[in-house]
Amino acid sequence: MDYRRLGASGLKVPALSFGAGTFGGSGPLFGAWGNSDATEARRLVDICLEAGVNLFDTADVYSNGASE
Repeated sequence: MDYRRLGASGLKVPALSFGAGTFGGSGPLFGAWGNSDATEARRLVDICLEAGVNLFDTADVYSNGASE
């Protein structure tokens, strides 16, 4: 995995990040993107970590907090 500096923060982040908007996939907006249950979400996170991804995009509004 290639890493890059994040602006002037000094943090090194991977060239790729992972968006977790489909985790929990409920409601008309996030359900339309997909629906990853907890088992599938854990598997996807494990794959990312094994590949060197350590930057995950999630928010408390994704699937009403289920994404986190």
